[in-house]
Amino acid sequence: MWARAFFEEATKARAADEVKAIEARTAAEVVVAVRAASGNYGHTNYLVGFGLSFLTLVTLLYLPTEFPLEIFPVGMLASFGLGAFASMKLTGLRRRLTSSKLMEESVRTMARSAFVELGISRTSGRTGILVFVSTLERRVEVVADIGVDTAALGREWEEALAKLSAAVASSESPEPFFEAMRLLAPPLERALPRSVDDINELPDAPQAA
Repeated sequence: MWARAFFEEATKARAADEVKAIEARTAAEVVVAVRAASGNYGHTNYLVGFGLSFLTLVTLLYLPTEFPLEIFPVGMLASFGLGAFASMKLTGLRRRLTSSKLMEESVRTMARSAFVELGISRTSGRTGILVFVSTLERRVEVVADIGVDTAALGREWEEALAKLSAAVASSESPEPFFEAMRLLAPPLERALPRSVDDINELPDAPQAA
């Protein structure tokens, strides 16, 4: 499955190779970080539990069969637990039932936190770029340091970011993600060409955020 692939050694090695290929052309320092989830979204689990519990209550009330009163609380509690557990384990269900805006804000906040925690702001030229992937939300957030003038990178950069987002959001394979990663290199090379004495200051291998 797509989400698991990002945590496999072969995929990590492939991501490191893509980062090396980008950095061979630019002074920018690219780091890929992967996180299983950027938010807890426990409220979604509770909502699913309440929904299933309510459905159980309606079923018990309106079925032609007459049930003993003691069945009602037991059935509703069991339904609540089953619904909450299902939402917790079925990430696709939880993603569909969670506000898109909330997930977007959670990923953005976690990406900025990871940018600081991973030391991406500590490069000598302030040219660090974080490509942050959050697998539960199926979203990617790209955070650039102040030495990277994203406005100067132009439309080609924006198109690369859009393809990264599309790859993470809908692809069942990490391959489209790597293809989109390669598109970051040309605009970065034009704006921040690699010098002959360039030093690799950040790890190429994907980081757990």
